[in-house]
Amino acid sequence: MSRLHLILLVFLFQIGCSFGQSKIGAYLKHAEEKYNKGDYFYAIELYEKAMQLDSNSVAVIWKYAETLRAYKDYRKAEYYYKKVYSQEEAGIYPYSLLYVGLMQKQNGKYDEALETFKKAKKKYAKEKKDYLYLKSKREVESCLWAKSALKDTAKVDFFRLPESINSKDSEFGHSLTNGKFYFSSLRADSISAAEEVYSSNYKTRIYQSEFKQGKFEQSQRVEDLLYENLNTGNGSFSLDGERFYFSLCSDEGYNYRCKIMVATYRNGKWSQIDSLGEIINEPGSNTTMPHIAELDGQEVLLFSSDRNESEGGMDLWYSFIKNGNQFGKARAIKTLNSPDNELSPWWDKNTKKLYFTSSWHDGFGGYDIHSSAYNGQFSEPQNIGLPFNSAANDLYYFKVADTSYLSSNRIGVLYSKNPTCCSDVFSAIPPIKFEPPTPKETLAELNKRLPVTLYFHNDCPDPKTTDTLTRLNYIVGYKDYRDMLGKYQQEYSSGLSGEKANEAVEDIETFFIEYVDQGVKDLYQFRDLLLEELEKGVKIKIQIKGFASPLAKTDYNVNLTKRRISSFINYLMEYNNGVFQPFISNTASNGGYVTFVGVPFGEYTANQLTSDNFHDQKNSVYSRAAAIERKIEIQSVSYIDNRKEFPLLVSMPVFDAGKVKAGAVIEHSFEITNQSKEIVQLENLSSPFETITISSQKNEIQPGEKVLVTLRFDTAGFAGRNMKYAEFSVMGFEENQKLMITSEIE
Repeated sequence: MSRLHLILLVFLFQIGCSFGQSKIGAYLKHAEEKYNKGDYFYAIELYEKAMQLDSNSVAVIWKYAETLRAYKDYRKAEYYYKKVYSQEEAGIYPYSLLYVGLMQKQNGKYDEALETFKKAKKKYAKEKKDYLYLKSKREVESCLWAKSALKDTAKVDFFRLPESINSKDSEFGHSLTNGKFYFSSLRADSISAAEEVYSSNYKTRIYQSEFKQGKFEQSQRVEDLLYENLNTGNGSFSLDGERFYFSLCSDEGYNYRCKIMVATYRNGKWSQIDSLGEIINEPGSNTTMPHIAELDGQEVLLFSSDRNESEGGMDLWYSFIKNGNQFGKARAIKTLNSPDNELSPWWDKNTKKLYFTSSWHDGFGGYDIHSSAYNGQFSEPQNIGLPFNSAANDLYYFKVADTSYLSSNRIGVLYSKNPTCCSDVFSAIPPIKFEPPTPKETLAELNKRLPVTLYFHNDCPDPKTTDTLTRLNYIVGYKDYRDMLGKYQQEYSSGLSGEKANEAVEDIETFFIEYVDQGVKDLYQFRDLLLEELEKGVKIKIQIKGFASPLAKTDYNVNLTKRRISSFINYLMEYNNGVFQPFISNTASNGGYVTFVGVPFGEYTANQLTSDNFHDQKNSVYSRAAAIERKIEIQSVSYIDNRKEFPLLVSMPVFDAGKVKAGAVIEHSFEITNQSKEIVQLENLSSPFETITISSQKNEIQPGEKVLVTLRFDTAGFAGRNMKYAEFSVMGFEENQKLMITSEIE
């Protein structure tokens, strides 16, 4: 190629690059303008055109992902946040990893989200007071909660309200008062089939719909509350019905800057619209979502605001009202507020509960609805569960009679392009109950909570004893264990430095959150379900297995696991002033009864690689690997039918042979008692292990008779800690009885 041709080629290439960069710059400029106006749909189109010219620019991909998140396209946003993080690893855009997890959560991918948040928690660990770290840590707990809570759902019939209220844009319900449904809608004055929310001509307005003969009539905009170029919404009537509080907001991109207004409402007419004073509408603050309630015998205004002294974002506040127009000092609801947003308060006067929405407390997705019981002060928030909440955003809960209403952008809303872009109003009604649930159904609810796994510090409870019982209540021991987190972090990170030390510290803290704390949360849910069943007068058998790390001798660990099981039973005995005691002692007046079958495995099922070196306590006591072995598991729940109670009693179903030489034959006879008044027939004596044989003195056992069932274990070819079992059944019963031999083969 001639020198002249080469110069010309380079010149043309430079012109092409310059033109391409100029075009990208124009796309990005217009896209950012659209984004700042809240016009996400068109911003997305412009970013996509820019990406066609330069698909590797991390800055363009970041802005595209941010716009997708604002547009509530969680699936695509997750993909592009991942692309950003894979290129810059949160070095340029610190939020990239956190947002990957949040989008995974809003896509219902709780296992993936949990791993991402654990990774983010380590990534942001250098700044433990920073929002990124605190949010990542909170989301680890929230994902664990969500995975557990997926097992439960309220029995309600869920409906999207008709198109006389809902549209392809966004609707938010607020109240059903005197036969009229009041709601807000973000829509244009004229809507084509191709349009979608977030265009410059969209405004939020207040609408009403007559509710007649069980149907919502076509909605009408409340013209008297209309402000040109401003947004109105969030309506709530005063207790006497003569004042109507609502939000008046200006646009700030995809956010609003609001203040609370009040209008007089008499004889179906609106008048005397005015702004509340600075006691409520603090200058420079965003104040919105008013709701009027009666609290402690007084009229009160509940609202959401980012005013001074807020925890972060929008918080919940309240102010008592005198004479309809005098407002007391605004007070924060500190037990509910968080570093994130708390929104849409609604008071249920019948149950004395405050309902609100939060993106911080335990949840399934972005915003979840929570409740807080009030008894002089507001209790810790509780997620109201499925199906009221979802992986999407769920807000504006309220209830009329037995029908609940909420707004959500979950799958199933009306839309034109993005299936989660916009909110609709839904209702939830309890189904008509024709007959009570069957025993199998209620038993299934209990077993859905299993296994419940409870963890212990080394050699606890009651260290250095061989007792099989303890006086310690498990929760007391748990609190002591939890207080040792700092000690665990110090010991496990000893000898490490820099990033490795930080990772060890975070790894142990995550273990406590993911396993120790979650076990207690699972226990509380199981406890409540168990009590509910016992109060119905049923008889229940619970099987609990005990485990230990391999630090102590095998026989010592078997007794230790028995003490751990004992501590769980003690907790139930002491809970709520002994409410379980009659059921455990079989003295309940309704006949309800619970019995516990403990299976103490010691360390026989522990990870064989876990250190058992007393002098290496960093690994044998304070490591995650050792700590995860020290536990008991509530593994199964079954009903005891009075007519078919399992007739056999085995006082010690586990035999610990201790240390034995390889090749030795372990033989042990278990005493079996027929505690029924019937002759029983043993059958199906077998073992899944070829090296175990099982035999019985006799298969037909008379009432009150005791017989020996013998297990033989040929240890040839085995080494280390072993647990082997055989089992048999009784004719006419579904239940099997297991007999176990544990050993440490040298």
